[in-house]
Amino acid sequence: MTAATRAPHFVRSFERGLAVIRAFDAEHPALTLSDVARACGLTRAAARRFLLTLADLGYVQTDGRRFRLTPRVLELGYSYLSSFTLPQIAEPHLEQLVAQVRESSSLCVLDGDDIVYVARVPTSRIMTASITVGTRFPAHVTSVGRVILAHLPDEEIEVRLARADLRPLTARTVVTAEALRAELRRVRRQGHSLVDQELEEGLRSVAAPVRDRDGEVVAGVNIAVHAGRNSVESVRRDLLPHLLATVARIEADVRITGPARAASPGTGTHR
Repeated sequence: MTAATRAPHFVRSFERGLAVIRAFDAEHPALTLSDVARACGLTRAAARRFLLTLADLGYVQTDGRRFRLTPRVLELGYSYLSSFTLPQIAEPHLEQLVAQVRESSSLCVLDGDDIVYVARVPTSRIMTASITVGTRFPAHVTSVGRVILAHLPDEEIEVRLARADLRPLTARTVVTAEALRAELRRVRRQGHSLVDQELEEGLRSVAAPVRDRDGEVVAGVNIAVHAGRNSVESVRRDLLPHLLATVARIEADVRITGPARAASPGTGTHR
């Protein structure tokens, strides 16, 4: 969103405050004032005011030099998770799936151009980055992202392809809009997506879409495996049937107990 497209009600200072919170992540759990200013494009004076305000509110703590988030930040995400019933419905089914296949499984939704993990049952750590509820990845390089993107209206897919950052994350990453468009069409036809080491070397994942009571795709479930233990053929032969059966059970429960539309964070074309 640019300054020219912001609505009259837009509060820039609130946007900057949220940017300060997002500057902290697994790779940067502790930041100096200069680090925050640089990451958020703020002056040191502005970064200091935001950090001290967050500290007064209990969201940040400091030793006098470095700042860290406090557990109170979790309250910001809990409000969403507590009102979003799909993870609660899906989790027991994910647990059953993981017990069957002995591989990690997750439920993800689309938020802007990323997928966000909203439920996860792990087995072992298979990626360099630790994955937890709240973890984000670019949707177009993940299996679960592609099964959601593939079911968007064609016009929205084109908008997303036009702005997608198609830099290679591995030697296998799809890096052209034409190739990604063709892959999304294939995913839509076959009803699942298998991504082979495009996000990270050694990681294969297969995903299927989850539909709400109206038949709209609102999320996706994946199984993630190490490429050294599972070939593409074995993923399709041994894991995909269990995945599809799990998604069918989740959708059956959604039809019985879920809302008319299991809303996800943000599937619009803005970020």
